[in-house]
Amino acid sequence: MGGTTRTTACVVGGGPAGMVLGLLLARGGVEVTVLEKHADFLRDFRGDTVHPPTLDLLDDLGLGPAFRALPHRLVEQVQVPFRGGALRVADLKALRGPNNHIAMVPQWDLLDLLAGAAAEEPTFALRRNTEAVGLRWSGRKVTGVDYRTSDGDTGAVEADLVIACDGRGSRLRAEAHLVPKSYTTPMDVWWFRLPRADGDPEGIVPVLSRRRASVLIDRGDYWQVATLIAKGSDPVARKGPVTDLMRDMAEVQPWLADRVDAVGSWDEVKTLDVKLDRLTRWHVDGLLCIGDAAHAMSPAGGVGINLAVQDAVAAAAVLAGPLRAGTVSTSDLARVRRRRLVPTVLVQTMQRVIHEKALRPALEGRVDIAGSTKPPLALRVMARVPLLQWLPAQLVGRGVITESTPAFAKRPAS
Repeated sequence: MGGTTRTTACVVGGGPAGMVLGLLLARGGVEVTVLEKHADFLRDFRGDTVHPPTLDLLDDLGLGPAFRALPHRLVEQVQVPFRGGALRVADLKALRGPNNHIAMVPQWDLLDLLAGAAAEEPTFALRRNTEAVGLRWSGRKVTGVDYRTSDGDTGAVEADLVIACDGRGSRLRAEAHLVPKSYTTPMDVWWFRLPRADGDPEGIVPVLSRRRASVLIDRGDYWQVATLIAKGSDPVARKGPVTDLMRDMAEVQPWLADRVDAVGSWDEVKTLDVKLDRLTRWHVDGLLCIGDAAHAMSPAGGVGINLAVQDAVAAAAVLAGPLRAGTVSTSDLARVRRRRLVPTVLVQTMQRVIHEKALRPALEGRVDIAGSTKPPLALRVMARVPLLQWLPAQLVGRGVITESTPAFAKRPAS
């Protein structure tokens, strides 16, 4: 399309944070344009977890019935296996309802639902196949973005505010010279799929094998598998036969023995370079970073999407009024960070503890819970005490602070 267009808020990135923010701002009467560099939302091995606060949000937005009509699977518990059985260590059913579970839904279905609802708002525009390639400046103030389409056309969107929702490798963040503080992580992640049998365990099932830790996520007719490997070990590990991947898991979990040949090629195994970082400052004049652009999360606990969506809810609540009035300022942008800093720090601290106390020992071969005939005492106590199952469920399921849906965005279910 080319040329220069004008909007009030330009959201860069059509992931969960970007689409939620775009919808909420549009319902708040703000003219908003979302730029998404792809033609659609189809990406394999994206995070597909929808946590209770996001389910509550969808209900408040009037989208609950449409969401529940999507193909989905509910996760209500987390189990830790040992040889001969498994113990439940987190019970999401103990959380306050009605959304006391995690819904596993293909992310593209969720994003299509949000995009469809946003398209009904007269102030909303979604531009697909449009990649933001740089910031536009007036002195030290960001005034918009330059973009390039998949057809090679170039142009610009001028805006009162640009919100970077373009992920942990955010180009806009880098151009604004916002540098995150990084924390070491002991692992990277392999993502792949396995067939699921009727007699398999249910829910989220961790599996610890030789120097690897895996999490099997129940998707109904298949398992979505995240296998943690030692940081930087992917190139060397891929020189071995891919069948070793499943053979290691089947050695400690015999119920997987009939699937040792289920992964036929390394092409079926995708690698995620795990990062854990956080900006000390989330904004410059005219630009705000949220979600992974502000704080890349480890996959430990699977809470990254929920945290990003909560960022979007907070940003909409704080900024909709100033954006409508044309008075948005750096102090408004700083308020978003202050509002979201505590939950971000607490979750990342929890993840760093998990890294050092559980994952690093497992990846270094110093722990073999799954190979034990008797589970550790701590796990046996957790399995017997409901309160101890509630606490990890609360931290993973609802987090520490949940944002309230802005009143201007609420709608009755249709």
